[in-house]
Amino acid sequence: MRTALRTLDHTRPTIGAQAVGIAQGALDAAIGYVKERRQFGRPIADNQGVQFMLADMAMKIEAARHMVYVAAARAERGEPNLGFITAAAKCFASDVAMEVTTDAVQLFGGAGYTRDFPVERMMRDAKITQIYEGTNQIQRMVMSRALLRG
Repeated sequence: MRTALRTLDHTRPTIGAQAVGIAQGALDAAIGYVKERRQFGRPIADNQGVQFMLADMAMKIEAARHMVYVAAARAERGEPNLGFITAAAKCFASDVAMEVTTDAVQLFGGAGYTRDFPVERMMRDAKITQIYEGTNQIQRMVMSRALLRG
């Protein structure tokens, strides 16, 4: 059992990396779409609300990317007590991926929910990163146990 749990310490960052990639793909697709989609004679990218959504999406992705890099670097160095940082990286990055892909679907409007655009698939792909290698609820248990152990 101990070996299995240690293995997860090294695989969780890979799920985080997958989640960051999904989120980045959704952001890239959303940026392209809002620059092209016109409403009332101008691109919807000109709307401040859309700009704020894009900024928030990018900010969350960068934070998740950094956390995944830190977790992967610590695992690569063979540092002890990886449970908290690797669980946090997987949990945070997959939650960010779900938030970002949901926002991307919203930016695409009704079309974002159809198979005509890739963001609906990205949203489904983001969801599975919250589930496999241990659900995010399990990751929170791993983190809290590490914190309480001191």
